[in-house]
Amino acid sequence: MLFKEHPKGLISAALANMGERFGFYIMMAILTLFISAKYGLSETTTGYIYSAFYASIYLLAVVGGIIADKTKNYKGTIMAGLIMMAVGYLIIAIPTKTPVPNLGLYLGITCFGLLVIAFGNGLFKGNLQALVGQMYDDPKYSKLRDAGFQIFYMFINIGGFFAPFIAIGVRNWWLKINNFDYNATLPELCHRYLEMGDQMPALQLENLKTLASEVSLNGTQVTDLTTFVNSYLDVFNRGFQYAFMAAIVAMLISLVIYVANKAKFPDPAKKAVQAQTNDKKATKEEVEMSATEIKQRIYALFAVFGVVIFFWLSFHQNGYSLTYFARDYVDLSVINIDLGFTQIKGAEIFQSVNPFFVVTLTPLIMWIFSALKKRDKEPSTPMKIAIGMGIAALAYIFLMFFSLALPAKEELANMSAEQINSIRVTPWVMVGLYFILTVAELFISPLGLSFVSKVAPRHLQGLMQGLWLAATAVGNSLLFIGGILYMNVPIWACWLVFVGATGLSMTVMLSMVRWLEKIAK
Repeated sequence: MLFKEHPKGLISAALANMGERFGFYIMMAILTLFISAKYGLSETTTGYIYSAFYASIYLLAVVGGIIADKTKNYKGTIMAGLIMMAVGYLIIAIPTKTPVPNLGLYLGITCFGLLVIAFGNGLFKGNLQALVGQMYDDPKYSKLRDAGFQIFYMFINIGGFFAPFIAIGVRNWWLKINNFDYNATLPELCHRYLEMGDQMPALQLENLKTLASEVSLNGTQVTDLTTFVNSYLDVFNRGFQYAFMAAIVAMLISLVIYVANKAKFPDPAKKAVQAQTNDKKATKEEVEMSATEIKQRIYALFAVFGVVIFFWLSFHQNGYSLTYFARDYVDLSVINIDLGFTQIKGAEIFQSVNPFFVVTLTPLIMWIFSALKKRDKEPSTPMKIAIGMGIAALAYIFLMFFSLALPAKEELANMSAEQINSIRVTPWVMVGLYFILTVAELFISPLGLSFVSKVAPRHLQGLMQGLWLAATAVGNSLLFIGGILYMNVPIWACWLVFVGATGLSMTVMLSMVRWLEKIAK
């Protein structure tokens, strides 16, 4: 019933994208924790790599859009992107020893693999979205454009929901095979011991000895810390790399789905030829009017691009500062799903909460919008985006409230394990946060895609979808700010900055709503 009134190619595109996103979110659920644990980098340094990678994903979408627009080979460009992403995952999935014998070399290989993934994503992501948008250029389906993108976005998150469980399960499975249990704080202590040995602060050394015995499943008391630290780090990070291999499988499944259904997708090259033919028949006055309209549409799109930068800066903290917050301040002991061969536990599990809410809330929000539309009271797409910004601000106000009594990150190093456990907050705080952020996301991301596909000139569809992603890239390039704040200011003050960023975005968007509504007509 969900697809009944929509173009036939929608479900095929949604499934292909779901497989690709499944692999991508396997990686993103564990990426920052993997880089920190593998190479012993601080949260701030990890943030620079994470920001650069996340920004390049979306920035290279502009390149992918240009390539597709110039060659008119959207379908081939999308397929090349899938293949490149699989190669990138293979590069970072190849198991290597930890601690690494040469930090620069091995970190460089990981960063190269991430660059290959980013370029492949650039060829794939924006162009597939452009194809979906062109399915709704047919007058028969044009009124269903917003709903179509909401369905498309929901399928992305079905893959995103299961991905963290796979990532966590594979890593913890490998730990269990090697007689170790998972502990989120151990890798940081292990790397500190390798740097300082017995000269590390007495309280941290005592915590390391206690945790080392707790995670050793063979029941023996750990006496040789150097042997334990090297062994635990190696097993812990090989588990991460085996999880990346699962992303390769997901990417190949997505490729098979895409190739099998490629004929169902519209051909932008044919549409471009038809548009050029129609343009030749236009009068001089019509051409001038068309040029003016095109310019206004581009201005409107760039205005929206500028506003959403601040949303993505705040929202994509979910894989960075919010993951570190879950690791350091949330009581993870109450989350433990024992499957026998592995256990599902760890800070990464919260990465599944957002896609779960996307899948479950999308039909509800679609129903609300549909009911409002029947009463002729549905907000315009620009107004929905503005409302979403305000909801995002509420999410960080919520988290700020629960962080008021928490000590700063730097203070944790001087606290015992018992003291740290006593200040941890309930996991429901993270669930509530992601619930509110997800509602905001559903008002912004799928509807932003819809707005771009509707307003973008026909011959610039790929480029404009790429620039929407480029705006996301700018926001992502600033993600490291979250890490700097997380490490250097009170936790509540860190979240206050994001309240300001999203609140300002809402205000600016509201000031432009009428103009944007006029352009969209």
